[in-house]
Amino acid sequence: MSLESLNLQADLDALVAAHGITGASLAVAAGGEVAEAAAGVLNTRTGQPATPDSLFQIGSIAKPWTATLVFQLVAEGRLDLDQTAQSALPELKLPEPVTIRQLLAHTGGFEGDVFADTGRGDDAIEKLVALLGDVPRLAPPGAVWSYNNAGYVVLGRIVEVLRGLPYNAALRAHLIAPLGLTHAATSADEAILYGTAVGHAGGEPVPVWSLMRSNDPAGSSLAMRARDLLAFARAHLAEDPPVLPGPLARLMREPQITLPDLGRTSRWGLGWELQEWAGGTVVGHNGSTPGQAAALRMVPEAGVAVVLLTNGGDPDPLMTELVEPLLRDLAGVTAPEPPVPPSSPLPVDVERYAGRYVSDVMAWEVAGDEAGTLWVTVTPLGAMAAHGEPQRIELARLRGDTFVFAEARGGTHSAVAFVGDGDRPGFLHTGRLNVRV
Repeated sequence: MSLESLNLQADLDALVAAHGITGASLAVAAGGEVAEAAAGVLNTRTGQPATPDSLFQIGSIAKPWTATLVFQLVAEGRLDLDQTAQSALPELKLPEPVTIRQLLAHTGGFEGDVFADTGRGDDAIEKLVALLGDVPRLAPPGAVWSYNNAGYVVLGRIVEVLRGLPYNAALRAHLIAPLGLTHAATSADEAILYGTAVGHAGGEPVPVWSLMRSNDPAGSSLAMRARDLLAFARAHLAEDPPVLPGPLARLMREPQITLPDLGRTSRWGLGWELQEWAGGTVVGHNGSTPGQAAALRMVPEAGVAVVLLTNGGDPDPLMTELVEPLLRDLAGVTAPEPPVPPSSPLPVDVERYAGRYVSDVMAWEVAGDEAGTLWVTVTPLGAMAAHGEPQRIELARLRGDTFVFAEARGGTHSAVAFVGDGDRPGFLHTGRLNVRV
């Protein structure tokens, strides 16, 4: 199937209207062709329409950009994947030595959600790294995958030190400019020069445009057109990428660790998530910032890539009704069925799972009721305390120590897994390790 035979604009218009999406931008590459579409508005207060030239934030999809900057230094012989981060940053005070490879693969073994606003200056990342001496140790480095924003901040700081440039200046000099991207912004000051999306919640603009500068290497404020993010993806799929030697671009996609059972089979590479679909492996990353959500999916063997950027509403229906069918039709891969509660409830050993599990930003209180049903009360903590109220959620056992939310939220049943040896697992894995206390 060629892109010319698709009607992306009509499909996007219909889905945005049907699912109450504020605004969306889509870009697709296949067989040397590129197609794009946009729908909705950038800001409900101004009514400015979204166009293919509009900028949206890409959130944590900035992590593969940071990983690419690191791999450029590897290509130059200035870094080794298996050297410790402390050898590159002697001032780094993490609980124990951790390698560049482990940081890239989210296996550093320490608390990763460290959201501290250290200002808007060029020293913001350096100041955040200086705070990491107090982060808790969760597991031995390399032992278990746990999504880690702070690890990517450390990688961004290494880029700053070795390049002698602030992170965003290095990003522009070594990726944005070489890729010829004309509509990419690393801050609100740059984004205001373009037609730029504002995040929305409940149909209203959110009060802030981006997160703090200290987390830029993990995905605070990088914004661009869908086609510019697509250009980054296509560079990674090229036989001879313009910004990285081909063997290193392919190494970034090699699996480093298998994720705990969170409902779908996934592994993680060195900057990329690797999802096992029927017909092949789908490489990609998601991103979110206040009121905005982004997704990038690639099938390297087919030379196909899809980018979806949104600024309000639940993007999941666009993924299942537009992005996944595009990948099926263009690349011959079919998404696995999402996890759902079993039709006949599986037995639950309440005593095995009951307890309080915490991270720096979330507490999960797991308990059973008189009927033997498992419930969890989720309470935001620390930097996230102002962003939500406690919620009580019923858990349904999916298999083994993996559970799903009994009630779908946004059309999906989120999965969690209890992890650890012995009669009472020591962790609740929600994408992050939460320690039983």
